[in-house]
Amino acid sequence: MKTYDIIIIGGGVVGCMTARALSRYNLKVLMIEQESDIGMGASSANSAIIHSGHDPMPGTLKAEMNRLANPMWDQLISELGIPFKRSGAYIVAIGEEEFGCLAALSERARQNSVKTEVINANEMRKKEPLINPAVSGALFTPSAGMVDPFSACVAPLENAIQNGVKVMTDTEFISFITNGRRIVGVHTNRGDFTCRWVVNAAGIYSDEIMHTAGVRPDFKINPRRGEYYILDKTEIEMNNILFPVPSKVSKGILVLGSTHGNVLVGPNTQQTPDKEDKSVTGDGLNEIWQGAQKLIPSLNQRAIIAVFAGLRATGNALCTSSKVDYHHDFVIEVAKEVEGLVNLAGIESPGLTAAPAIAERVVELLKDAGELLTKKQDWNPIRLARPRFNYMTRKEQEELVARDAHYGRIVCRCEMVTEGEIVAEIHAPLPAKTYDAIKRRTWLGTGRCLGSFDMPRVVEILSSELGISVSEVSKKGTGSEFLFRPTKEVDA
Repeated sequence: MKTYDIIIIGGGVVGCMTARALSRYNLKVLMIEQESDIGMGASSANSAIIHSGHDPMPGTLKAEMNRLANPMWDQLISELGIPFKRSGAYIVAIGEEEFGCLAALSERARQNSVKTEVINANEMRKKEPLINPAVSGALFTPSAGMVDPFSACVAPLENAIQNGVKVMTDTEFISFITNGRRIVGVHTNRGDFTCRWVVNAAGIYSDEIMHTAGVRPDFKINPRRGEYYILDKTEIEMNNILFPVPSKVSKGILVLGSTHGNVLVGPNTQQTPDKEDKSVTGDGLNEIWQGAQKLIPSLNQRAIIAVFAGLRATGNALCTSSKVDYHHDFVIEVAKEVEGLVNLAGIESPGLTAAPAIAERVVELLKDAGELLTKKQDWNPIRLARPRFNYMTRKEQEELVARDAHYGRIVCRCEMVTEGEIVAEIHAPLPAKTYDAIKRRTWLGTGRCLGSFDMPRVVEILSSELGISVSEVSKKGTGSEFLFRPTKEVDA
């Protein structure tokens, strides 16, 4: 039975940032993830925004973590090579009634220590020429930005691996190993592991992990499904993040650009009891399209190239701050009912933004609980990003191909992804072993053809580089294999 100091359950952005934060110390850390790759839950299906922090209820952990984390991203992208653009964001008012709501939003932002600026209709039209002509003004939050949410998982975890953290995918938590009131390890489908601490970063399953330990029996994750459209970058270009004036239950339907050039539309908010329900619905898609056209009336459905849905890990924990009467909030705590468990739960929006601050809070909680943390003398914060052919100058491309001919072979025409990039991801510190894993890392298969051109070649490359048969290559893990057998083996 292998022994670790800390085991992290869950490979979303919060777990990945926590792994990196802990890798600074002389600790043996293991991360386990039940899926075939990290970042396949909420971290793979969100709006990819680094929020300014204007929206969370003042006095909540959401507000505090957002405030602390937002400025941390500048150093993170410098150290880890995460695509990021601090574009700012606009909360857009349509009509005079909505314009009157901006003052209250500005005041909430002030209470959260977020700088804002109210701009008039003419200024908003200059900032975004496609905006609804009925715009009456907007609240501008300059500290908001766009990030690649997949890199936000992969990059910190690769850096953690380089600094000694072990990662096991396809590894499902089953139960805790206990000694009296103390958790001393975990049972998984791939064996048992002992430890002093477990960090529960299991996203929509974080409540079930707690309940296995007899912790917070009344806490429940109530998943909220959000649906999205992705628009073809050749049909529409946008470099802004546009919010509507929010409702009491949602930030509303957004229209925003991305670090990859595509425009994203969504999400809506639908309660679902099924933690695996990532379906899209006709009614839901109609809802988000109508909401988007309120901001950008010229949107054309011919630009749609994909739809998807994600699940938010909405919890029912109440903020206990005296400043707030009632609000669902993050759970960031050392469990009281047992020893050796840190819970990170109910991490919905702005969870992506808040992740690095949550990770640092975990370190503080461990220290407060008596864990002696000594920093590594040789800790390296730098993770070098791998080449991205499509974003290089012609000269840089020529030099890269001269060093490695694999980069001269285009596999994905829409996104100009090369064989060299695919091979590099397969042999990275956190190997990409499935089609979707490569897609998340390179953006391959996300253009108009949605992978119909590149898929056969990617299957061949995965087969060759991993030393497996083509029939073993999968889209997203066991059970999603592309091929069954060669057609020549079919009986006449």
